[in-house]
Amino acid sequence: MQSFQTELENPLVEKDIIELEQKIRAFKEGKIPEEKFRSLRLARGVYGQRQQGVQMVRIKLPYGKMTFAQWRRIADVSDEFSTGNLHLTTRQDIQIHFVSLDRTPELWSLLEQDQITIREACGNTVRNVTASDMAGIDSDEPFDVTPYAHAIFEYFLRKPVGQEMGRKFKIAVSSSEKDTALVFMHDLGIIPRIKEINGKQVRGFKVLIGGGLGAQPFMAKTTYEFLEEDLLLPYIESVLRVFDRHGERNSRHKARIKFLIHQIGIDAFNELVAAEHKAITDKKVIIDTKRFENISLPSGILANENNQINNPLNFEIWKKTNVKKQKQEGYHVVYVRVPNGNISTQVSRRLIEKLQSVIADDIRVTISQNLQFRFIKAEHLEYVYSVLEAENLAVAGFGSAADIVSCPGTDTCNLGISSSTGLSTVLSRLIEDEFTELLEDENIAIRISGCMNSCGQHGIAGIGFHGSSMKVGGKVIPAVQVLIGGGNLGGGEGRVANKVIKLASKRAPDAVRVLLNDYKANQQNETYLEYTFNKGEKYFYDLLKPLADTTSLGDEDFIDWGQAEKFATAIGVGECAGVMIDLVATLIFEADEKISLADESIANEAFADGIYQTYAAFINAAKALLLNHSVQCNTQIGILNDFDKNFTDKGLYTNHDSFKELVLQINQNEPTEEFAKKYLQQAKDFIAFASAFKEKVI
Repeated sequence: MQSFQTELENPLVEKDIIELEQKIRAFKEGKIPEEKFRSLRLARGVYGQRQQGVQMVRIKLPYGKMTFAQWRRIADVSDEFSTGNLHLTTRQDIQIHFVSLDRTPELWSLLEQDQITIREACGNTVRNVTASDMAGIDSDEPFDVTPYAHAIFEYFLRKPVGQEMGRKFKIAVSSSEKDTALVFMHDLGIIPRIKEINGKQVRGFKVLIGGGLGAQPFMAKTTYEFLEEDLLLPYIESVLRVFDRHGERNSRHKARIKFLIHQIGIDAFNELVAAEHKAITDKKVIIDTKRFENISLPSGILANENNQINNPLNFEIWKKTNVKKQKQEGYHVVYVRVPNGNISTQVSRRLIEKLQSVIADDIRVTISQNLQFRFIKAEHLEYVYSVLEAENLAVAGFGSAADIVSCPGTDTCNLGISSSTGLSTVLSRLIEDEFTELLEDENIAIRISGCMNSCGQHGIAGIGFHGSSMKVGGKVIPAVQVLIGGGNLGGGEGRVANKVIKLASKRAPDAVRVLLNDYKANQQNETYLEYTFNKGEKYFYDLLKPLADTTSLGDEDFIDWGQAEKFATAIGVGECAGVMIDLVATLIFEADEKISLADESIANEAFADGIYQTYAAFINAAKALLLNHSVQCNTQIGILNDFDKNFTDKGLYTNHDSFKELVLQINQNEPTEEFAKKYLQQAKDFIAFASAFKEKVI
């Protein structure tokens, strides 16, 4: 494998990419254990697929925004390194699949030529910051949250505190109290508010912490009804520091921040967050909003006025469902339904070529796996529709029951149990053919995941499905767990769907028919969320129970949607949460790496970063010694307690009276140069002790 060369303007990015190439080479030469390498590549957006020998690369698009140049660049990269397909995700990312690991550094370098990153798109990091797709054009918004979402992305990218947490950390930003970004199901979410303070209108945010879906869903808890805007980034940093130090690291199924808050309580959590304030560099951060005020409006000049519409009635329905007025007078936003979130590179290029004069240079990937075009004048809507119609993308029903969210499932994911995309296609067609009145109704959301982890957000669906399997007559068939009654209540509140019944996958369309016909026949001017809440879980279990009868299953029920062969479960090891690395052989080496990074940060006067890297060095070295003593380590705070118990108290470590107090100087001091250098030297001394002790034991 040859060394990779790159020339980029940003030296940090260039260093990142070269380091990835070096780590790939070291891994292939057997110098880095697989578990360690997996963690490293995940933090750089490279994710293992269900298919052996190829990778999924996740492209991080803050709040889903991309320019024409970025969209074109992503298409070019997909053609060269992947399959020519772009997969839009519920995190407003774009994924490309079947990429060779060896080529990922080159792929990354090409993306960065248009300021596109894959850094921290996977792994135990601060993931992509999502936001309402209407941000900046929403008539209900108190102010545009786009600058704040972008500031969160920029501030925490490569921040030491967010590199190796116990689990991933997801942030969402809504544009109004309608909460279209679904902050209630995120690790941290914010909703914009304006408050009058001393006669002045002040911007701020409602802040929520500890939401999450998966097998054990939690709704987020409010920590601030109003947090002033310049306190937002320092607060998030303090939260991350607490999560990093106190979060679970042994059992990944209990390692999200929601479990930490559930365990210690929100009041104790808030106290820990407040205690971190002294140690962070920036006590206030003023976010530059002016850089987002200049909008690149389309020219409106059409080279070809041929915009004949094949079916005027379909155009009118499409306008009702897929077009909304912006708060900017005279402009409209158009939503494009993208089936299963998959759009080809060829279609992407044609859309760019034909639409760039009538839509803004600001395309958004939505959390429903669709595309949004903005700043379109009314006189150009017919032309936009005709272009979309030619690409089979002018389907009405954005946000309706037919606009189904689904993860890739068994197509590419290691954790997929039964097909989500195949079922999604069938159900979309069912709604469009049999319940056409629902195309104009955003009242019912159907969401599908390939497993219980809720990447398709089935846990908050009005009607949700997650992949499963069941045994019938000694054979395994594809199945789905049906969930009913989830949804968004607004204002940062939501409702988790109830698990109702498990059915054969091929019975899912019948289940949808039964549920929709029941609602149509019996609802009393209730929303579907209200209706399902009023009826209760037992009602829907009884309603669907006849479909659970397995005595009438035929041969087709043993074949999953979109497949030709009989079903067989083939679940691999998931990488959604990264990995827990407890390898003694690498921990001292990692501590040395952290020391090198700390030296570099302090030399560049990034004292807070250097201090945090020093802290990580202490933790890694102590963990190595504890593991040598067969002491399992669940949290970083637990490592400090266990080290004193097993080493300091027994006289094995005598340099300080309390190792815990030594290390926790991190949040007792301002991040000054003097403290940074002193703390770093103490860490170097401890690592020297740890290395000597380890050699002595060996």
